[in-house]
Amino acid sequence: MADRHLAPDTPELRARWGAFEFSPEWKAKADKAIAKYPEGRQKSAVMALLDFAQRQVGEETETQGWLPLPVMEYIARYLDMPVIRVVEVASFYFMYNLVPVGKFHVQVCGTTPCMLRGSDDIIAACKKRGMKMGHTTDDGMWTLTEVECMGNCATAPMVQINDGNYEDLTVERLDAVLDALAKGDTPKEGTQEPGRHTSEPSGGPSTLKEMVDANHDYRSEW
Repeated sequence: MADRHLAPDTPELRARWGAFEFSPEWKAKADKAIAKYPEGRQKSAVMALLDFAQRQVGEETETQGWLPLPVMEYIARYLDMPVIRVVEVASFYFMYNLVPVGKFHVQVCGTTPCMLRGSDDIIAACKKRGMKMGHTTDDGMWTLTEVECMGNCATAPMVQINDGNYEDLTVERLDAVLDALAKGDTPKEGTQEPGRHTSEPSGGPSTLKEMVDANHDYRSEW
């Protein structure tokens, strides 16, 4: 599990991010998100605004983005809410990065289903490529994090890299995904199992086969 902590509040951090504000494009999205809530409930948009801010930071740093404390303070002012409430949200959800990350944030699920299906081998393959848990590689390309269940148990083991999930992984399949990303390509997301589309049984259904094409009433057969 990743060590969750805020980046130190240093003068350098303030110098870089103290004047942060939404660009016109992200401000329009932020105001649209706020407008979805009734008067007096604008604070409910905090998760959306944190996501937008992280993505803008990512654009400016050519990384997956993160949330420096001055940026969270800006969100607090934008929504007229205490800074601690914004920090509480940002520190609770793993979708928000509290420290700088690389261009590609590789989040490996290490929960039981993925572990039983080989997540240890996936982590070892990442380390073989120079990644270190909880750190960013010297070239700024990769950040490796182990996380808890991300809901792809039927297609374990899986990793999330930035906004994409890659499932049914083997070491060779993971290497192919990472090689493609490193070259600037866009690898196929989702299951990496040939012939599998989502989380349907590998090799096709073994029971309830009549339900594949249409509803079938099995009650008389039971």
